[in-house]
Amino acid sequence: MEFEKKIAVLGSTGSIGTQTLEIAREYKGIKIEAMSAHSNIDLIEKQAREFKPKMVCLTNEEKAKDLKIKLADTDIKVVQGKDGLIETATADGADTVVTAVVGISGLEPTIEAIKAKKNIALANKETLVTGGHIVMDLAKENGVEILPVDSEHSAIFQSLQGCKDRREVKRILLTASGGPFRTRPKEELYGVTRADALNHPNWSMGAKVTIDSASMMNKGFEVMEARWLFGVRPEQIEVVVHPQSIIHSMVQFADGAVKAQLGMPDMRVPIQFAFSYPRRLPLSVERIDFTRFHELTFEQPDTRRFRNLALAYDALHRGGNMPCIVNAANEVVVEAFLHDRISFLGMSDVIARTMERVSFVGRPTYDDYVATDAEARRVAEELVTSGGTPTLNP
Repeated sequence: MEFEKKIAVLGSTGSIGTQTLEIAREYKGIKIEAMSAHSNIDLIEKQAREFKPKMVCLTNEEKAKDLKIKLADTDIKVVQGKDGLIETATADGADTVVTAVVGISGLEPTIEAIKAKKNIALANKETLVTGGHIVMDLAKENGVEILPVDSEHSAIFQSLQGCKDRREVKRILLTASGGPFRTRPKEELYGVTRADALNHPNWSMGAKVTIDSASMMNKGFEVMEARWLFGVRPEQIEVVVHPQSIIHSMVQFADGAVKAQLGMPDMRVPIQFAFSYPRRLPLSVERIDFTRFHELTFEQPDTRRFRNLALAYDALHRGGNMPCIVNAANEVVVEAFLHDRISFLGMSDVIARTMERVSFVGRPTYDDYVATDAEARRVAEELVTSGGTPTLNP
């Protein structure tokens, strides 16, 4: 089927990035114009030789020097660091930018890509969590589409097709798998290990996102994203635990009707739809067999065991730079947990205390977000280092 798209991929060696390239292999009309990674030099060299982009970036500047040597026999331009990431995001020729880098580092290149009038296939949660109002206003001003890549937001986006008036939307129902600890009592969560938390039952994701899923912070971020993507109030967004991960999310309308998007868990489906929208193109993924699923079950999330979700809602209601504070503190504690410096439940305690200590800004600018991020990281790191949280040593 005839299909053309020119793409820049930020985070080409991660889970979303590699699956984006799988789709590019299937559709020769998808041309990879530029790509970036942080430090996985061997994989990005292999990708560059296969897809032949005009530009490749490594944000790790030392490894970028080595990559330049490795690709010296090609015509590929090698750039590096933060400036190189922005150059990749605004690359000439690309009409769509896949923002699949992890963390707040995705915010500035996304903003610059929008200014360059690139459509955004958004997989970086932190972009809207930290700077939602800036990003959405810029997109509107520049006539740019923000197309969600997360399975849940893509499901909502698909369910809203045909809805001309958002006043018809009663509720957005974000489904959550519940992660690996859905049925564990709280007292057993004190001693869970990094390996336990990385063992997600349904999805294959990078380490940071997988830990966020286990703590339900991932779902908290998705609530924040949904507020900006779909123009709804926080109280209209409800999280529903759905362990089978077959229903990817739902929308309830004013007349009580509910529309949902269903399918086997496979991130290539929302990635490809972000490229092909409004068309639907063939994709070689597993088809759902309803005779295999005798039950689709739903539960309320337990915010006493998974406090991060409650903290995310609190941050969203308080607004201003509070979501940015939560995001920065979360990045610090996840990194600490992955290096055995903090307990699983201790992560929530550090985030909550960071929210109390960092200066609140009601109407933040981009510079305020940068300052908030730095302050929140400093405070969270101090709390982790001091061990001054009640559940670090239960």
